[in-house]
Amino acid sequence: MTNSTFQKTLLACFVQAGSVLFIAPAQAQNTSEVGVGLGATNYRGELSPRYQFQNNRPALTAFYRKDVSVPITLRGGLTAGLLRADDGNVSGVNGAVPPLQAYRQANTKGWLAEASAIVEYNFLDFHRRTDKVHFTPYLFGGLAIFYANTKTVSNAGLGELNRQGGVIGFAIPVGVGAKLALSEHWNLGLEIGARKALTDQLDHLGDQSPLLVNPHDQDWYYYNGLSLSYTFYKIHCPDSYKKNKELLK
Repeated sequence: MTNSTFQKTLLACFVQAGSVLFIAPAQAQNTSEVGVGLGATNYRGELSPRYQFQNNRPALTAFYRKDVSVPITLRGGLTAGLLRADDGNVSGVNGAVPPLQAYRQANTKGWLAEASAIVEYNFLDFHRRTDKVHFTPYLFGGLAIFYANTKTVSNAGLGELNRQGGVIGFAIPVGVGAKLALSEHWNLGLEIGARKALTDQLDHLGDQSPLLVNPHDQDWYYYNGLSLSYTFYKIHCPDSYKKNKELLK
């Protein structure tokens, strides 16, 4: 995902969310969800200039959703997964390893944990639809804080490089997803998301020679996966009953 695509996706997400929050009257919702998910994390940076499917590593997530209006859902989540990348897995135009990666011969392995606050924009009324199939696609955007612990090794172009340690930083998550109600309470979800890390040190290569790395391009990481969640419904007591509790007897 290029910076231009990222900016357009983020702008579209916030514009649509803002149009509902500040222009259209929001319909209060009384539903919330807790859920867990299983998927894969992936890294893009110096050692993986493009998204590489072979770099997918197992990841888990847990989240809480609160519906604040028909289209707007707030979500807090925790995600943890593995990261890996290798210069030897990068393919050039002719299918061979490009000269830079062949010279550098670096690889990185580790793990990452993230806490995020997300706003989801639902295109359909997920909880109040009269259709037999309760389904909605959605866009999301937000802010996350992460801790990544990785080890990067090179025995060639970067000399005897052996760096290991943790990095704490912020990231901007954006992506798309879909939710399907399996029953009154149970939901199945699918999500594809990218995180722009506001650092170039996930792989410990951000401060290397500009001849061997790109110091102007920050790292990215991804989470894609399936989730299962449970919906809670809260029934509000009408004001007339609140004022006269005798009516409840």
